[in-house]
Amino acid sequence: MKFSPAIMQLPWSLLISSLTLAVAALPVESAQLLVLTPENFDNTISQGVWFVEHFSPYCGHCRKFAPTWEKLVEETEQLADPGIHLAQVNCAVHGDLCQKHNIKGYPQMNLYRNGEFAEEYGKSREYEFLAEYLSEHAEPTSPPPSVPQVTETAVPPAIVLQKDEDSYEAPAPSKDVNPNGSVLVLDNSNFYHAVAESPVFVKFFAPWCGHCKKLAPTWTQLAGLMQHRLTIAEVDCEENKALCMAEGVNGYPMLFYYAGSRDTKTEYTSGRKLPQLKAFAEKVSGPAVQELRYDELVAKVAEHPVLYLLLHSPSDPRTMNLVVEASKVLFGSPPLYTSTSSHFFTHFNVEAGQSVILALKDGEATRAAASYILSPNANTKTGKDALVSWLLRHRLPSAMELDSDSFQEVMYASHKPLVVIAATPASQVSSVAQQVRQIAQRWRHQKGDDAVVFTWMDADKWEKWLKSMYGVKAETAPRIVVSNHTRLVYYDVDQFGVPIELSQTSIFSAVNGALSRTIPYKHSENFVERMARYLNGRLIGIESYVTEYPWRVAFFFVVGLVAVFLFLRRFLRDDEEYLRKGRLD
Repeated sequence: MKFSPAIMQLPWSLLISSLTLAVAALPVESAQLLVLTPENFDNTISQGVWFVEHFSPYCGHCRKFAPTWEKLVEETEQLADPGIHLAQVNCAVHGDLCQKHNIKGYPQMNLYRNGEFAEEYGKSREYEFLAEYLSEHAEPTSPPPSVPQVTETAVPPAIVLQKDEDSYEAPAPSKDVNPNGSVLVLDNSNFYHAVAESPVFVKFFAPWCGHCKKLAPTWTQLAGLMQHRLTIAEVDCEENKALCMAEGVNGYPMLFYYAGSRDTKTEYTSGRKLPQLKAFAEKVSGPAVQELRYDELVAKVAEHPVLYLLLHSPSDPRTMNLVVEASKVLFGSPPLYTSTSSHFFTHFNVEAGQSVILALKDGEATRAAASYILSPNANTKTGKDALVSWLLRHRLPSAMELDSDSFQEVMYASHKPLVVIAATPASQVSSVAQQVRQIAQRWRHQKGDDAVVFTWMDADKWEKWLKSMYGVKAETAPRIVVSNHTRLVYYDVDQFGVPIELSQTSIFSAVNGALSRTIPYKHSENFVERMARYLNGRLIGIESYVTEYPWRVAFFFVVGLVAVFLFLRRFLRDDEEYLRKGRLD
């Protein structure tokens, strides 16, 4: 039986979101399986014909294929001059190497001749087909160059991973995503199928919208950059008004990422320049979880402002499944790492056998900024919601620059933090940023929560916005305000009524006063703006209710009409009786 080559290609984004539900398996000792690394890959395949399997130890299809691969290796090594050499690459460890070689699914087998890519194997993975393929492409040659022994993890034995009450298995291979590197046009006929089939990044737009027209060429470029990796799509809301309304589109353009279903929809609210969109697309199409070695800890913490580390027992696959599923809301930022190493448990003083997620931030590798212990009821709806809430609450670093790229994720963070804003002239940004970081870390060490985010802002660049929102002028900077953007109010004095200064004492006093609401606040909007926003909110609420419950609204409308009709009928009847009595009198 033969399969189409397209069947062999599993999209990175769909694959990764499924593969990472697996738990890290134990290595298999096998001296026969040659596993290549970035250090020896090019040198190894530089001579002769090489058939290389790219795999992931978390991939169900890889585990099923492992016995076949081992048999191929055995049969090949028994030949005096096989003319072809077999090797593997562990993509869970060396993702960059696999990406460099355009690996789109697992297991994917590539043929190389004298260091050059020849072709991708696209037939059945059954032993007979592979043996025939190797025989056809073998070329008598000298023995392969010696390769240093590596202690890599080969394809692990088949293990059953539980997801709720059903065994987890990676989904069957599907067709390649974004094969042409072009924007996919969606409408009422294909939208729901597309978002359910694989992850999709969708632009909802209107043809008359100026911002949409400006974004259009960038969106086309993004589709080209994400060829074979992520579907980039668009919906014309003028032609598909009902669809856009159902998806909650209330402005143009709106960008939504769907991670494989409508239930995983999240609005993209960051910058819309190509590098920013590309960075987001690469995050969501890359690995959702990565294994972390103990000797990598310091470097990784220094590399990422925030990262999550899941420590768990190798015999607890449910925990991995649960955390990976919950972490989809992060879209790779901050990254999620996992380990079962006892060194981490000792380092962070975590009880052996316990499953815990650690939030590591601000470059501190010696202790966690926050931790979340996964309890036995974590798999319930309440437990899952609590985990998602915790992940979102701790995703921001203690201090960061507030600009157009970070504004949405800070000011509209789901846990609605207070935001300390240090508005400073451009010439003082560096020194003020350092002071803000130090104050932020002291706050976190003392309070241990993420109810406050500390930021700095270029007052020269954002003068108009700062003046309109907080009355801050560039010439008066540096100025400190504490913003509650959810309520559109702010505080510019501490508990003693003194303007907030760039010092720990003054800022802590103001933040504590804002949290306890013991100091007066000011509105970021004038009375007319607040009234307009209130009325607009009421109208949107009514519109949403009508859209969500049309039959209920229709019922109330009919009942209201009947009530009015009965009232008028009774009123007219009473009026007729009154007139009749008047004539009789």
